[in-house]
Amino acid sequence: MFTGIIEGLGTISAIHPSGQGSRMTILADFDLKGTRIGDSIAVNGACLTAVSLQARRFSVDVSPETLKRSVLGRIKLGERVNLERALRLSDRLDGHLVSGHIDGMGTLRERKTLANAIIITFGVGPSLSRYMIEKGSVAVDGTSLTINRCDSTTFAVSIIPYTAGLSTIGFKKEGDAVNIETDMIGKYVERFVMNHGPADREADKSDGGVDMAMLAKSGFI
Repeated sequence: MFTGIIEGLGTISAIHPSGQGSRMTILADFDLKGTRIGDSIAVNGACLTAVSLQARRFSVDVSPETLKRSVLGRIKLGERVNLERALRLSDRLDGHLVSGHIDGMGTLRERKTLANAIIITFGVGPSLSRYMIEKGSVAVDGTSLTINRCDSTTFAVSIIPYTAGLSTIGFKKEGDAVNIETDMIGKYVERFVMNHGPADREADKSDGGVDMAMLAKSGFI
């Protein structure tokens, strides 16, 4: 589990194909003291496991599913990536709950400066936008951001100078692809409400559970 608060950047220093997957080596800009082999590290928001570790350099195995669903499938040597090590239970939760499981990709459509902020608009498909709401949370390349506005094909965020300087979002250009992880709570709620079969709905009614009629009656929908 992660928070979407990027610790720092790293550089892709090696990519070795492994069947349909790959092994990537990353050189972190910061000290990895306390990190051990087997620990989870989010690379551009994708939760990966450190399989080797030496000083600030670590390697991860990337599955075919991750390569297909995320920008790691098209990443190049020398490319810069966002890094965040897994959340400890004693940490402050400054961002939002981020699983590190990428839902899909988006494309940077527009960036413009407004006072001390950068307003960035991303294009996404309906399968991602359905889980977005204004003032809700989204992770872009693993960075926890607040959605300023959204519709069925785009969403916009406001980036402060600190975030722009610490993460890759500061130098992303129009047309660049990014990893997107939507708010996990929305996905669980949708599955719970929409995917119940008839038997489940009858069981819910009999024990006072949640169904669409109850949500409507209570003013939730």
